Amino acid sequence: MRGAVHHIALTVSDLKRSDAAFHGPVLGWLGYDKVEENEAMALWYHPGVRTAVNLWQAAEGGDHDRRRPGFHHIAFEAPDRSEVDDLYDLLVAQRITVLDAPAEYPEYGPGYYAVYFADPDGMKWEFAHMPVIPD
Repeated sequence: MRGAVHHIALTVSDLKRSDAAFHGPVLGWLGYDKVEENEAMALWYHPGVRTAVNLWQAAEGGDHDRRRPGFHHIAFEAPDRSEVDDLYDLLVAQRITVLDAPAEYPEYGPGYYAVYFADPDGMKWEFAHMPVIPD
């Protein structure tokens, strides 16, 4: 399919910490499998959506700010509202930073329901259910 996302690559300050405390639990729950790993990177792949998330170890430190040019956030599609709630439960159990608990966001579309959370570097993630795609 032309235009489908093939992969997204993110640079993290501490690859091992991020993978263990955040990306492993979240990406694993979303259906991604770790298919490659070394000291410099980890590659997670979801065969159902044929998309990969590639994590790279940063060469040097620095703070992430989604309001500066660069990465703002990434959103994954939820098949229904209960999946959003289930991921929220996992986030709380894993002590992952929740930015906004599950709620409706009608400004984004009818029935839009999402949870927002952050990885250890402060990068914003979203899991959203949108039952109606506006024309």
